[in-house]
Amino acid sequence: MNHDTKHPPLPSLVGTVLTDGNHYIDNLLAAAWKMLRLNQLLLCAGFSKRHGIEVTETVFVLMVWKWLNVSSVAMFCRNALGMFSRAKKDVLYDFLKREDIDWRKFNMGTAKEVYRQQGLGDSRVKAFVLDDSIKARRGKKMEGVSSHYDHVTNRHVMGQQVLTLGLATDDTFLPLDSQLYVSRTKAQALSRPYKDSCSVAARRYREETTQGKPEMGIGMMRRAKRSGLDADYLVVDAWFGTKTMIRAAYELGVCAVLRMKKGSMKYRVRTAGGEKQLLDAQQIDAQAVKRRWRKVRGMPWRAVAVEVELEVSEGRRKRPDWKPVQLLFVRGVNEPGEPEVGKKDWALFLSTDARLGMSKVLEVYALRWGIEVYFKEAKQHLGFLVEQTKTFTSHTASIHLCAIRYLMLVHAKLECESARIGEVRADIQDRLNALSFAGCLWHLFRAIISDTLDELGETFGCCAETLMTAFDDKVKVFFARSRQLDVFTMRLEFE
Repeated sequence: MNHDTKHPPLPSLVGTVLTDGNHYIDNLLAAAWKMLRLNQLLLCAGFSKRHGIEVTETVFVLMVWKWLNVSSVAMFCRNALGMFSRAKKDVLYDFLKREDIDWRKFNMGTAKEVYRQQGLGDSRVKAFVLDDSIKARRGKKMEGVSSHYDHVTNRHVMGQQVLTLGLATDDTFLPLDSQLYVSRTKAQALSRPYKDSCSVAARRYREETTQGKPEMGIGMMRRAKRSGLDADYLVVDAWFGTKTMIRAAYELGVCAVLRMKKGSMKYRVRTAGGEKQLLDAQQIDAQAVKRRWRKVRGMPWRAVAVEVELEVSEGRRKRPDWKPVQLLFVRGVNEPGEPEVGKKDWALFLSTDARLGMSKVLEVYALRWGIEVYFKEAKQHLGFLVEQTKTFTSHTASIHLCAIRYLMLVHAKLECESARIGEVRADIQDRLNALSFAGCLWHLFRAIISDTLDELGETFGCCAETLMTAFDDKVKVFFARSRQLDVFTMRLEFE
């Protein structure tokens, strides 16, 4: 049995560096890791390894590589991996491909810890936000790639579509859960079947190839509520503005604030004569909205609210279920010197709470911006599906690792209220780059010292190899302490 050995105390100069907040060596990522108790969350999510590198160390390395100025895991392993772990490249890739790892549970647990520590349950407004994003990817052997319509480029692209559920408040956005959606168009199947058809990876693959996005989103919201992450509202864009999502909002006990299409969906409207008519959005605009526009207080918009009824029953054979809802027609205000807003340039929103004020509807819908910021950060800086892997399991791991990196940024930002997400990310990256650069310098200094000791050995008869081993041990301790996540410390904290 191997016992943990006690590390020797650090020299006073090194100790000063580690405790001085003005030095980069004491990195924010390590602090966030400890404060969020990610070691315990990994164990609660069932992460385990029977041999080799500790699972906590492996996950930490998978988290940290994207913060450095490297383009891939392989580049990180060649340049800087030795500064953070004894693990090799194969260890990281093999871990990403493991079928038994429940990354979703780890993601949800991390979000819940941020939610609890930052007191977000007491936020003035909380909303579930659901949206998707496409990552263009090619490769004949890449599992789960399919054809998707990209609304940004207005064309079909081969790639992966990620559906994400987040919790938005006035102050922040937490990515709670993510799923890959595989369309039925040009879908690339698994290169080989899963070893265990009941494994976490196999069950997720079946979900993501058989369910539609609304069904996936509803499942994610139910899991979030079971985990204790609750919300008052559900906010989605026009693609999800369907009766399915409205029914889900009623079932989950949240108020839906949806952007709606100007399509053929019929609403029951009471006319001035007391009669009820079935009209679509365009017809309601023509009959009930004209010349009723009024300024929304505190916002550069004009709006008209119309109370209508919407039939939301599922299936034609079921008894009709008419629900009172509010339609909000919104258009911009004509400002001096700006182009005049056209008569048909209006947007349509729906609220399942017919009593919700116009400004409140727009305020709640504005929370959707948080998920756009998340996708932007994820794609540009957080390693959103950039690992050079081909398996569907590793793609699932990638989207959750990306979300957890963002959650760590959110936690650090909320701890320092004046900071922004981008500033915290840059600070972490600078600090880790400095640590990596220090490691590279040590290799240079080691070569110089080794040559010097060889000459001294010939002169004084001392053993250069023994001295170099002692130097190496001291430097390893220094870097282990500087990142504050050596196996001994992690194990001691857990106990």
